[in-house]
Amino acid sequence: MGVDATPRPGSLGAGKSGALRKAANGRVAWVPTLLRGRPRASSDLVRQPRSSRPREMWLIIVDASASTRRHQALSLAKGLLAQVFDDAYRQRVRMALLTANGSSARWQHQGLKASKALQPWLDNLGAGGGTPLFEAFDLATDWLASRRKRYPAEQHRLLVVTDGRVKDKAGLGVFNCPGLLIDIECGPIRLGRAGQLAARLGLGYRHIESLAAL
Repeated sequence: MGVDATPRPGSLGAGKSGALRKAANGRVAWVPTLLRGRPRASSDLVRQPRSSRPREMWLIIVDASASTRRHQALSLAKGLLAQVFDDAYRQRVRMALLTANGSSARWQHQGLKASKALQPWLDNLGAGGGTPLFEAFDLATDWLASRRKRYPAEQHRLLVVTDGRVKDKAGLGVFNCPGLLIDIECGPIRLGRAGQLAARLGLGYRHIESLAAL
């Protein structure tokens, strides 16, 4: 199944207070699924009952620097992000979105409920400029700390999308929440820095090409 595939809906359940969609047949929740590791069987997929209203906030950091133009890396990332945005919208979770390109990191969406208005933004997202990824990490760390104080019961998940083509930086901190780094470095010659970056940040690691086979 491709990363932008839409799972077949499950059967409806009865009762006003019961789940409108059984968990075993519900829509695949890709972010929680991937955080558990690469699924190898249907039982490994995390499914989201439609009636569930988890108090979750997903923080997504997207590297859209000039290097992600190579070998359609950003195009592959946009296919994955479209599915993640759709998951967030259907599950009614809150989402924060940071982009790192040009001369600085920028907030695109900050702790609001995901909406279909993100799709036009994603369609128009292009690669260019430098890679202010570490600035994005600093912004994200400070924002998460403030968010935890304001909403202590909220569960946070982090998704970083990057080709890892950044210079090394000393003193890089570990994110204090479950997270996953998606490596979008493509082509025959690869530096392989994204895996090292994921380890330093305390995040799980997946290459986007491995997701295309799910």
